[in-house]
Amino acid sequence: MTEMRATIRTIAVIGTGIMGGPMAGRLAEAGYAVTAWNRSPDKAHGLKARGVETAATAQDAVRHADVVLCMLSSGPVCEAVLNGEGGEGGVIAAMRPGSVLLVMSSIPVETAVALSQAAARRGLDCLDAPVSGGEKGARDGTLAIMAGGPADVVGHLAPVFAPLGRVTHVGPAGSGALTKLANQLIVASTICAVAEALTLAERGGADPAKVREALLGGFADSTVFKQHGLRMVERDFKPGGPAKYQVKDTSTALGFARHHGLRLPISEEVDRLFQAMVDHGDGDLDHSAVILELQRMNARGDSPA
Repeated sequence: MTEMRATIRTIAVIGTGIMGGPMAGRLAEAGYAVTAWNRSPDKAHGLKARGVETAATAQDAVRHADVVLCMLSSGPVCEAVLNGEGGEGGVIAAMRPGSVLLVMSSIPVETAVALSQAAARRGLDCLDAPVSGGEKGARDGTLAIMAGGPADVVGHLAPVFAPLGRVTHVGPAGSGALTKLANQLIVASTICAVAEALTLAERGGADPAKVREALLGGFADSTVFKQHGLRMVERDFKPGGPAKYQVKDTSTALGFARHHGLRLPISEEVDRLFQAMVDHGDGDLDHSAVILELQRMNARGDSPA
């Protein structure tokens, strides 16, 4: 929006859950004045030890911020908080003209474009810049960041991205959200493939832990195999990425595909498997717990659908 942009000093973080909390802490430790707001206040208050201030309302958090980083759980939640009821009284209305709205949540492409347009009407720059890397990436500052929007805004925010991970400008508004959907299809299908492989190994009499160890470094190896394969072997399903959010993203991706006349049969089956997992009450477990759904399915001798 503005040709001459001020140095970024103040950042508001809206949403301090599994991902937003560590990200806010890293930004404060990088020297920014960070104010946070979360719908569950206790999650934000825990960040005070890392130098993050808290605000009573989202609007209070953003009034004087140079950058507003949104890390909420879904597209509808982002719309409700950013636009407010009836498009009034939300975060966008409280932001000062010339500041930047940085939406790092995983949201539908259409939502990302609509938020960019709403921000522009307010005189704000906007990027949709979702991330991949999970809780570990948020803690370690190694997130893969997919930025959609004007290239010069991505450049302006380079110092903000630096403590969080590696940013790539992927295209105009909505492109970041679209890239994240592609990422989620790859992640979801790979998690299911790892779960099937370890289930097969165990049923055949091999030690799943040793099978995983044997495959490290080969063509089957990947970040998903390393991290989520280990979770499956150790039965550690504390959520880094809850299954209910995984199925949200796969369903959104498939809806976008259908709108564009595409059939994605592997992703359709993966989506059904995760949906069955959520329907059986495991939506709050890590998405690697899809191996539990495979085991249930095989114990019953039926399909996951």
